[in-house]
Amino acid sequence: MKTKKIQARFYELPSGRKPVRDWLLEQTLEDRRISGFDIQTVEFGWPIGMPVCKPLGSGLYEVRSNLSDGRIGRVLFYITNNEMVLLHGFIKKTQKTPSPDIALARKRMKEIL
Repeated sequence: MKTKKIQARFYELPSGRKPVRDWLLEQTLEDRRISGFDIQTVEFGWPIGMPVCKPLGSGLYEVRSNLSDGRIGRVLFYITNNEMVLLHGFIKKTQKTPSPDIALARKRMKEIL
């Protein structure tokens, strides 16, 4: 049986909320399965590149998911101590990853580091 090279975990706010988990739960069951499979692909295949995973610089990466109805989902994460910390999830509406989404992920990353 193949083992995970890294373990995914959700970033947690001081309140105990897990924003990526909440975002995933808002998605349809089909889209949750797609995103979950893509996150799992990174866990088992790390380090992994395109088309599943793309580096965004300064240790930040994105899991790239092609969701139902032609929508595109992204989960931004970073790696620390063999963990894949899921920082921010969103539906991508433009060609380029929006800078507010990257800024939010970087802010959460700095809180942990």
